[in-house]
Amino acid sequence: MKGKIYMDNLQWLEKWYFSKCDGDWEHFNGIHITTLDNPGWKIVINLSDTGLENKNFENMKIENNENDRIHCSKENMFFKGACGPLNLNELLNIFRTWVDKI
Repeated sequence: MKGKIYMDNLQWLEKWYFSKCDGDWEHFNGIHITTLDNPGWKIVINLSDTGLENKNFENMKIENNENDRIHCSKENMFFKGACGPLNLNELLNIFRTWVDKI
C-alpha cells in the first residue's frame, strides 16, 4: 500500500490494548485469548473504561462449516467471540471494525 502504513489486526489489538493501559485498567481488565477443543479460538475483551461500554454491537453468527465459523456478541461489559481454528484474524477484524466505526 503506497503512502499508507498497513497494520495487521494483531498489531492493531496490541496498540489498542496499550492505549487503555493507564496503570490501573490493565490490573482489572484486559483481553483473554484461549483455544477451544472443537477446535477453535475464544476471545473475551473487557470493555470497562474503554469508551465502548455503551456502544451498540449487533451479534454475529457465521457458520460455513464446523471449522469455518464465527460467533461474537457484546454481553454487559464484554466483547465475546468464538471462531474456527483459522478464523482468529477475521474475528479480530470484526472487533477492530466495530471499535473504529464512527
